Order: sequence, then structure tokens, then C-alpha cells
Amino acid sequence: MRRAVWVVMDSLGLGAAPDAAVYGDAGADTFGHIAAACAEAPRGPLRLPTLTRLGLPQAHALARGRAAAGFNDLPRPEGGWGYAVERACGKDTPSGHWETAGVVLQRPFGLFPDRERSFPPELLRALIEEAGLPGVLGDCHASGTEIIARLGAEHIASGKPIVYTSADSVLQIAAHEDAFGLQRLYDVCVVARRLLVPYDIGRVIARPFVGSADTGFTRTGHRRDYALPPPAPTLFDAVQAAGGETVSVGKIGDIFAHRGIARTVPAHGHDALFDATLDALAQAGDGALIAVNFVDFDSVYGHRRDALGYAAALEAFDARLPALLAALRPDDLLAISADHGCDPTWPGSDHTRETVPLLAWTPTLRARCVGRRESFADIGQGIATHLRLPPLAAGRCFLTDTADLPARP
Repeated sequence: MRRAVWVVMDSLGLGAAPDAAVYGDAGADTFGHIAAACAEAPRGPLRLPTLTRLGLPQAHALARGRAAAGFNDLPRPEGGWGYAVERACGKDTPSGHWETAGVVLQRPFGLFPDRERSFPPELLRALIEEAGLPGVLGDCHASGTEIIARLGAEHIASGKPIVYTSADSVLQIAAHEDAFGLQRLYDVCVVARRLLVPYDIGRVIARPFVGSADTGFTRTGHRRDYALPPPAPTLFDAVQAAGGETVSVGKIGDIFAHRGIARTVPAHGHDALFDATLDALAQAGDGALIAVNFVDFDSVYGHRRDALGYAAALEAFDARLPALLAALRPDDLLAISADHGCDPTWPGSDHTRETVPLLAWTPTLRARCVGRRESFADIGQGIATHLRLPPLAAGRCFLTDTADLPARP
């Protein structure tokens, strides 16, 4: 009975990718800089016993050529470990996830590069007219928490939603759940998704919030992503074609426009995501694929440049991992990866172009270094091989194409 669990530690980069300078990210290192921040803080070194057992700091040391602060005496990992380089251009959530699932974008998504007056006037006019809006606020690059603090009160008074973007291929729309209406926000995002097709923008994101000018504004867990569909069949389609169940926990389904996803389990917050993943695994049958994205690493800590908060979230994640490992059956595969970086010590608030971890574990897997993988697609190809599926269109299987275990870094 073979099943697979794919866990995405959203934004946990292992250091600048070979082409990071093109993106202004030479020197970025999400994991390394978090570890350094911990070592310099009163709280002390980053402690990740389970992820160390699986090979995360070892993979980082392999990618960077040196161990992160506090990880100088690394044990031999128990599973497969290495790191992967993205082939697709960009540092977006969809491109990273799609490539992992076997679809490598041949050209980058469209962008709105201007930091002010970011959107074409004709696009905003069409959105205002077709969605029945009194206008929009924002029209700029911004951090999501900063812009609702700055424009939340005006939004409530005017009824105009807040529209903003970033260095990623995205249009985000923020609105107050009560004053504007949650379903109305979703409806506006659907209109925006349709209007953005000619611009080849990867995602429209609904960013609902609550609160007031007096108490402060807080984003809620009712976020929804409206992504372009992948341009070719993915790992999820292959699982379904073979008769296996595909389960999305959290935002994975949205990232794939729900193509190839049989069941979506909503969950908000890392503990709830863990609980939902364990429940899904307990119910999953032969050939099932369960995929979960732990988004708070990115949205709560990476984008907000909170290195110590990110560290605490990593330690909390590490503490929950043993329960997931214990729930795996002898023929199950756990694959842990990321989709990009979001270095909390880096200037700005955008993603960073980095390599990502590849950690693999089954109760029977021999410890091995899988080395540097030249595409995120190697991860999906390994999952496909484990599930005895036909080869995906991209990637080399890390389970059968591995390097010898090197000396400790």
C-alpha cells in the first residue's frame, strides 16, 4: 500500500540560487540568516531535532558550502536529503509548486513592475465597471499588513477595495469582511482573474481583514487564491489517472486552480494544517497523494521580516513532525520541500530567489544524500516513482538517481 505526503514549507530557502543576482537576491539565505539571528539573540540557537534527523541543516550546508550558525556538528541524517534549483524564471508560488509537480514554465509570468501607479489604467477601469465598484485604493507595491493599516479606515468609509501588488506575479485585493463583505470580495477577485488573463498574471489573492482604526486591522484566515491553471498535466493529474485520491490541505488546491485535486481540506494556521494532514492520512487509501502548504512561514514571518518569529514557527513545526512520521505506514513516502525563499533579513518584503530543501523519508528508506537537483521537478518525479506512476514530463527521480552520502559538512 503506497501513499505519499508532500509537505511544502512555504518560503524556506536554503540560500541564493545560482542566478539570484538577476533578481537582486545575491546573498539571500532564508534558513542561514534565521539561524544566525537566533545565535545572536538572547533566545539562543535554533533547535530543530527532527528536521536535523531528516537532513535540513545538512542540506543547507551542502547548498551553501558551510554549516549554519548553531549547526556545526551535524549527525548523519536518517532519510534522503539534498537541495533543488528552480529552472523556471521568477520566484513565485505557482511556478515553484508547478515545477515541483512536473510542469516547468518556459517563460516567466507577467509582472506589474512600477512601484506606484502599478496597474494599467484600462485594467482598473474595467475592474471598477464590471465589479460595480466606486473606485479602488492603493494601486502600488505594498506589504499587505502595512497597506491595510494605512488605508483600512479610508476603505471602510469609501467602500473602495484596496488593490496592490509586489515583485511577484500577483494582484491582491484587500477588503473588510463586514464593511465590504467576504463573498463580495471573492466576487471581485473572480472578475479580476478574468480580466488579468491577457496580462499572464499568476494569481489574484483575496485578502480579507477585520478590525477598526481604533483597534487596528488584522487579516483573517479567509484568504483565497485565484491562480492560472497549470499549462500542462501535473503530478496530481497523474495520480488521478492511475485511480489514486488527491487531497489538498490548505492553499495547495488554489495554487493549482483545483485541477487534479479530488478533495480540498481548508485549514488555517500551522497546527490546524498538521491536524488536517494527519486526518487525511488516516483516511487515505492506496495510491493517494496528500499535499499541504505551511503558508505562515511565508505570509506571517517571511514577508513581515520577522526572523525570530520565523524561527519559533520552525521549532513548533519541528515539534509536530514526529506525529506525522509515526503516522506513516512502511510503504508511505514523506517529501518535504519549499517553493522559493523569503529571507526575513533581506531588504523589502518580497520573495527571494533561492534553492530549496529536498527531504525524503519512509520507514524503510536508506540514508542517502540526493545531492544538488537541477530542477524542483525531481521532487515530483520521485513521488511519481514511489507511487508507481508513469514518468512525469520533467524531472529525474531522486529515489533512483542519488549521490553517495558524503562526509559530514
